[in-house]
Amino acid sequence: MGLFNSIFGNKEKQVEKSHVKWIPFTSLDQIKEIQNQSEAETILIFKHSTRCGISNMVIKQFERMFDESMENIKVYYLDLLNYRELSNEVGYTFQVLHQSPQLLIIRNGVSVANASHYDITQIDIQKYL
Repeated sequence: MGLFNSIFGNKEKQVEKSHVKWIPFTSLDQIKEIQNQSEAETILIFKHSTRCGISNMVIKQFERMFDESMENIKVYYLDLLNYRELSNEVGYTFQVLHQSPQLLIIRNGVSVANASHYDITQIDIQKYL
């Protein structure tokens, strides 16, 4: 059966376990919560467009950046299509121009770094922990 699978491919898809524990970002009240939490720990906000091919590729690469040592990092997931007003408020609050996809790193109530598009995969998150 091994030769058969190597020729025609194994139909069972390998599922990679993600170490990102996504927190849905759906409410304006969460902005204050994120600011408060960021006083004690680094918080990430990932702004994602489900209709954008680049955003879909980057979110998969972003998840691969995480290993077991990073699985306790709080990562808020903001769906731009369903929560555009919230996304605008995040940009205003943290003084970051809107991009999609976009990663904001929040520490002590402010954005200490941000990246968009493929630059997200180049950012050294460990540096901000």
